[in-house]
Amino acid sequence: MKIIRKSLARGAEEARGLAVVIDVFRAFSCQPLFFHLGAQRVIPIPEPERARKIKEQNPEFILVGEVNEAPLEGADMGNSPSQAILKGEGFFKGRTVVHRTTAGVTGAVAAAKNADQVVLGSFVTARAIARYIKDYAPREVTLVAMGDRAREKCPEDEACADYLEHLLSGGPYDPVRAFKEVVFQRTAQKFIQGRKTYLPREDPLFCLQRDVFDFVLVLDQTGEELQVLRMDMP
Repeated sequence: MKIIRKSLARGAEEARGLAVVIDVFRAFSCQPLFFHLGAQRVIPIPEPERARKIKEQNPEFILVGEVNEAPLEGADMGNSPSQAILKGEGFFKGRTVVHRTTAGVTGAVAAAKNADQVVLGSFVTARAIARYIKDYAPREVTLVAMGDRAREKCPEDEACADYLEHLLSGGPYDPVRAFKEVVFQRTAQKFIQGRKTYLPREDPLFCLQRDVFDFVLVLDQTGEELQVLRMDMP
């Protein structure tokens, strides 16, 4: 198995083979929660206006999203895992979630144009992803760290790619070093400092938990509209 490392929007466009598109803060830490809390379906939509239009046409859907971190206008909630946890199962159970984010969702949809398969990556599903990839046994795996707004590398996505590479190849991974490189840097501190209500302090606490869920999220590219499938691991 050949493991290729890519980053940012261009990396998503260049992904080949089985692509793992990584967004730790916060898109692909949120999506596993949607399913864990009972959502029936998740539709990834990169365009804000299109996401809002789908919500208008289907008012029973839940619209979750952000534009450059700020909550998407007209959304039911921002792209926040702690907010999803507070909403709870009663809010999500049996419903369809339309999800729009600047980096993760947009990158995953871009990767789907050329990759054979797209897996949505974060720390909370990392070990399940590694097991899935080993079972699938692709010739090429592209790990795409989406970074801050898909324009600038960020330590949490690169650290998650390091962890996945460690799980797949057995190479070294130092969790204490990863903690230091992530938590004390800007992309985590903007949550911890608590200056913006839409960046809750609690979000990194969840996003940096490793191996919480024993399932994998995969983009279904077979229909007219991309959707996210939950693949439970045995």
